[in-house]
Amino acid sequence: MNSRTEVKTIPVEIDGFQMKVDKGSTILESAHNCGIHIPTMCYLEGLSPYGGCRICSVEVSTDGGKTFRVSASCTYEIHRPIVVKTDTPKIRRIRKMLAELLVASAPNVKLAQDIAARFGINKVRFKIEDNRCILCGLCVRMCHEQMGGKALAFAGRGPEKRVSAPFAIRSEICLNCGGCDSICPGKIIPCQGIKIPGELCGKCIRPDDMPFCCPTGTFGCFCENNPLEIVSQPR
Repeated sequence: MNSRTEVKTIPVEIDGFQMKVDKGSTILESAHNCGIHIPTMCYLEGLSPYGGCRICSVEVSTDGGKTFRVSASCTYEIHRPIVVKTDTPKIRRIRKMLAELLVASAPNVKLAQDIAARFGINKVRFKIEDNRCILCGLCVRMCHEQMGGKALAFAGRGPEKRVSAPFAIRSEICLNCGGCDSICPGKIIPCQGIKIPGELCGKCIRPDDMPFCCPTGTFGCFCENNPLEIVSQPR
């Protein structure tokens, strides 16, 4: 009897590329493994996907490309053949709107500024706030999944949603490990310093937002196939 467990693969099409991926893997994982760039905010390898920011949204078809619906690629597990489009005009509009809302909420968080720069936002149309928490949930998942502390969680709903210890009192099970502190993007201010309300940096892009041009391209390659060079062309 063969003791080796065979992993079932599923045929998938992502942006016209035909590939086979492991059953149960997510669209985001499959795309990144093949060098197809999908931007993220609340995702971090090694932590469970949260799907809260929706920056990684893509269009997915389960009927061979006849109809599509928008889904978060980080939480969409592949269990049957699908067709995925990661950079359609509709998806670009969705991501740009989300990026603008994010930088309006947290203009002095470097990650928010970087995402706004990535999507070419040069003006914010919404009321400017100055939140230092972008509700990415990284600290909560780090505490629960990697450190075993379970001392943080989300509290409240809607505009009152926040990260908090139970009853807003420091938990006795907190390990003082600093894992939540080290992973929090809100601790990093924009590289040019604090911004005035509505000011956008636009000076830099997160290194992991630099796209691969193709599955065999090197990191940051800018050949004629680079996605940034064709972003304005319809698909």
